[in-house]
Amino acid sequence: MTAVRRAFVQNFLGHAPGWYKLTVVVFLALNPALLWLTGPFMAGWVLLLEFIFTLAMALRCYPLQPGGLLALEGIILGLSNPESVYREVVANFPVLLLLMFMVAGVYFLRELLLFIFTRLLVSIRSKVAISLTFCAASALLSAFLDALTVIAVVLTVGSGLYAVYHKAASGRGFDDEHDHEVDDLIHDPRRGDLETFRAFLRSLLMHAAVGTALGGVCTLVGEPQNLLIGQVAGWTFSEFFVRVAPVSLPVLAAGLLTCALLERTAWFGYGARMPESVREVIESFAARQSAERDARAVARLWAQAASATFLIVGLALHLAEVGLIGLTMIVIATALSGVVEEKRLGHAFEEALPFTALLVTFFAIVAVIHEQHLFKPVIDYVLAKSGREQLVWMFAANGLLSMVSDNVFVATVYINEVKAALDAGLIAREQFDLLAVSVNTGTNVPSVATPNGQAAFLFLLTSALAPLIRLGYREMFWMALPYTATMTMTGIMATLLLLG
Repeated sequence: MTAVRRAFVQNFLGHAPGWYKLTVVVFLALNPALLWLTGPFMAGWVLLLEFIFTLAMALRCYPLQPGGLLALEGIILGLSNPESVYREVVANFPVLLLLMFMVAGVYFLRELLLFIFTRLLVSIRSKVAISLTFCAASALLSAFLDALTVIAVVLTVGSGLYAVYHKAASGRGFDDEHDHEVDDLIHDPRRGDLETFRAFLRSLLMHAAVGTALGGVCTLVGEPQNLLIGQVAGWTFSEFFVRVAPVSLPVLAAGLLTCALLERTAWFGYGARMPESVREVIESFAARQSAERDARAVARLWAQAASATFLIVGLALHLAEVGLIGLTMIVIATALSGVVEEKRLGHAFEEALPFTALLVTFFAIVAVIHEQHLFKPVIDYVLAKSGREQLVWMFAANGLLSMVSDNVFVATVYINEVKAALDAGLIAREQFDLLAVSVNTGTNVPSVATPNGQAAFLFLLTSALAPLIRLGYREMFWMALPYTATMTMTGIMATLLLLG
């Protein structure tokens, strides 16, 4: 019996550290007592913070299992119910559809993406220039495409480049099977170069992630909550851009300047440059790919380029839901590239589906927030303000709550409350429009502070590449801190000076 008990303890949360397993058990044991002693409001807030803790420990244990146990306990304790969770899932079904098909679709563009970005990294030697390129390109793409799609592209590129160098540094050929999680075959000086390359990739990924927020705030289709706010306010695409521009464009400029400054100063974990040994490997890989590229390979590149063009046009014109466009891209890219075996198709979904399950678990926590009205005191406080002060508090409150919760949920709550105030005659239409801008910029800009603030950041944190390049919750928080400070302060100043 002792052996079985020991085995059960070992199996619980797998290879996670003992202290982490104990912490989760303590959480699960204390929550019922906390509910009985303090009531559902306080217990709901504690459950939310416990869930955030599991996200912060993503490199120790994938958050789905410990976070899922906490979410299940919340439902069992009555903090929410299956019907509320289901409503949250249905409300966010377009996001889930996007994850299932769009992220998988980008997988089938990896050959084209590696072709483009390999040449980009080899040709641009300035770290400031390449960082600004990644940040600005992500911002531009995210203004018309979904941020998760853009991050999926960047992750595909980063994973490909990391795999190329890790194989070479381990003495393997470019086409050999290799476990990228094991560094045993890498010795000095290449081990040191690998650590520098990891730091290089971390900085590029963070610049790109922030870029998705910089561009996503600007347009009606940039983020899901933008579309929601635009529909409630009755704004067209061009009207949305014009109304948000007094805040979004100064924030964009601040973000790009911060990017350049961080690379110049090498503060907050930035500044690492690509080692020459890595550059040589990537150049060798590019040369070999070019030499071996036959007519079928060229045809695949053209097919992927056509698929990418369809993706951009389809998303920019919003021809259908994003996930359906992704599924269409999968059909086109695979049919024209000869990928028709079920086994080869399955690999494309390996990255997205665990995160999809995690996001549904997160919606269960959002259901707790909704059922227990955890944000109501903050909402009431902001709506009690007036004039210019109300705009700033609206921006700040949305930003603060979006750091710990789903920014689509936060935007939904606030824009509906503001619309109700307009319908009741408590505020004028002009003030409503200004408040709608504050809701939009507040949910998009300060939320870069934490990985759980935006789905794109959470996707990056829980990706297969993150542990390989040592990008955990703490590293993401630290590296996002200067962006959070400059972009949030710029947003507040713009709200005061340009909207007030």
